[in-house]
This record gives sequence, C-alpha cells and structure tokens, in this order.
Amino acid sequence: MATSGFELLWQTAPQLATGAGRTLAISACGIALATVLGLAYGIGRTLGIAWLDRSLRVYLAAWRAIPVLVWLYLFFFGLPMFLGLSVPAFACVVCVLGLWGASEVGEVVRGALRSLPAGQRDAALAIGLGRLQAYAWVLLPLARKRMTPGVINVYTRIIKTSSLAVLIGVVDVTKIAQQIIERTYASVTLYSFLFVFFFLACYPLSVLSRRLEQRWSH
Repeated sequence: MATSGFELLWQTAPQLATGAGRTLAISACGIALATVLGLAYGIGRTLGIAWLDRSLRVYLAAWRAIPVLVWLYLFFFGLPMFLGLSVPAFACVVCVLGLWGASEVGEVVRGALRSLPAGQRDAALAIGLGRLQAYAWVLLPLARKRMTPGVINVYTRIIKTSSLAVLIGVVDVTKIAQQIIERTYASVTLYSFLFVFFFLACYPLSVLSRRLEQRWSH
C-alpha cells in the first residue's frame, strides 16, 4: 500500500501512462478529423452555393444546439439500436469530437476567409487558377494568420472534452484514475494528477497561439 501521493503515482504510473496515451490518441485523431472537415466546411460556406450553405448552417446549428455528451450517447447507443451499426467506443469518441470540432474549426475558417478582400479571390481566378486551386494556393495561406489562434483554441477544447470518453467505457486516463480511486480512495492525489495532465496537454497550445499572434501582429 502506498504511503504517500507521490508513491501512489509512482506505483500506478504504468496504468496512468497507458490511459494518458489513449487520451492523447483520441485527442489527436479528433483534432485531425476536425481540421480536415473544418477546412472543407469553411470553404463550403464561402463558395456561394445556396443549397450547400443552407446544409452547412443546419449542420452547425445541430452541433451547437445539442451537447457533445448527447451526441456521444446517440452515436454509441443510437446507431446500434436504430441502424444496427456497432461502433467501437474509441472510434465513436473520435467521430463525435471530430464532427463537433469541425463545426467550430469551420466557423473560424469561414470567418477568416470572409475577412479577406474580395479582390484576392478575383485575382487568383484571373490568373487561371480553378476555384479550389485558388483556395489551396492563395486564399487559405492568406487567411492562415487570422484563423490559427481560433483553431488552436478549438484544439484545446477537443482535448478537454475527450474526458467524456469515460462515459461510454473507454479506458482513458480519467477512467484509470477513477479505478485507482475506487481501490485506494486517494481522490485528491488522482484528481490533482488529472488537473496537471490536462493542463500540460493544453497549455503549450495556448502558449503557441499567443506567440503566433504576437509574431504576426508586428
């Protein structure tokens, strides 16, 4: 039996490390999916296609109106019940975080693209670039400075929200900490560890965002 908080953490370090790795894997996959889909969303909202813009507005409204936890339960319990699709818990969390994050990243991208002078797009098209080429080679690079801080903020929210994975049985760092608490009753020690873990996972992104803003403001 551990006699101190530090000794307990040392003894349970392998389990906590496994859970931490799983949490970071969920976060990384969710961030990657949110980035790809968010870019597609942001571009789609600025193409000027009426039916696409309306569809994406509905998508945004759905993900903003319904809590992420409800979406998580709908995916994990609803898909098998209504569609007969059994989605593994890990994949379920990644999909929900990615789809929710895409709505947030997409709005940041949309705002950044809309803030560019209209002449930038016209100039790109005038030199013979296709519409998607104009986004890839001209508009997105120009909007990068404007979108990066907001996108990084979404990334930190995805990391923090990944803790919801414990509610559908994913053995992440939160779940392992809870299991250790049930055995040792060392709730203060383990929740302090979770506090430090999520702080260390998110704080570097916040620092990066501030430094990029300072660099690009000059």
